[in-house]
Amino acid sequence: MFSTGQLYFALFFVIAFVSVMIYVYRKDLSLHRIHYKGSLWILFFFLLFIGILFIIKAYLKE
Repeated sequence: MFSTGQLYFALFFVIAFVSVMIYVYRKDLSLHRIHYKGSLWILFFFLLFIGILFIIKAYLKE
């Protein structure tokens, strides 16, 4: 399906991309704590909302 060169490139790209993302996140961590305080609550309530929608969908399907 994929040649050996394509697989090597994909592996190198993923490793390089993840490494750069970790470096940039670590560099900006102090700013994230200031500007994105409370963002985990938003994520929690969003996931809760999606879960409630799935429960309602399953209940109404019966």
